[in-house]
Amino acid sequence: MALAVVRWLDPVLDLVFPAVCPVCTTRSDDPSHRPFCGPCWAALPVGVGPGCAVCGEPFPGLAGALPCDACRRAPPPYAFARAIAPYRDGMREAIHALKYGRRPVLATPLGRLLSAAGPEATPVPLRDWTDGLVPVPLHPVRHAERGFNQAELLAAPCAARWRRPLYARVLVRVRATLPQADLDADARRANVRDAFQVARPAEIRDRRLLLVDDVLTTGATVGAAARALRAAGAAAVGVLTLARVVLR
Repeated sequence: MALAVVRWLDPVLDLVFPAVCPVCTTRSDDPSHRPFCGPCWAALPVGVGPGCAVCGEPFPGLAGALPCDACRRAPPPYAFARAIAPYRDGMREAIHALKYGRRPVLATPLGRLLSAAGPEATPVPLRDWTDGLVPVPLHPVRHAERGFNQAELLAAPCAARWRRPLYARVLVRVRATLPQADLDADARRANVRDAFQVARPAEIRDRRLLLVDDVLTTGATVGAAARALRAAGAAAVGVLTLARVVLR
């Protein structure tokens, strides 16, 4: 219901109030990617380059064919993690405006971008690999404060374009956690440990699921979510995010 309300209300507000580009903050009259202006949309830093075959961390020498040392030593609970852009420049500004500026209208063009680039983000097209998409949930308190879950808004265009179900209520966040941005890698993992549960395991049992989120940093959050899905019977879990923090 909340997602339907956001989809209905955003275009109405967009007509009443001037569309302001989230990157350059000027008024946008470009109907193609509104509210982004044409130059800022074209300048979004899409593409992170070759890297680890598992976690996707950019590393030119691996060229997408081999896992990195970290993934060999401790394989993550997901089969792969991919992002379509580095978390910098215009993409960083857009995601900040979406989440913290409370501009859910931005999820429409960004979700379309994710759906267009997503199938090429892995050796196997994601529309063929996945049986359904699962947005990383917010805790109910944070969801109420923000008014929407940005991961769900980003996943919706992918589900529609790929004709795959969107399991928006299967995974739940049962424990409120501290903001991950303020924590180091070890603290991030401890912060989200046992934070997720599967409410409807029968719906995802033996299915290959694609977790969708806005930003991947250390992989702690998607790792905890993937672990919960696997424990509930999912056959495999992949990860797709709009952006990732490039550590190297």
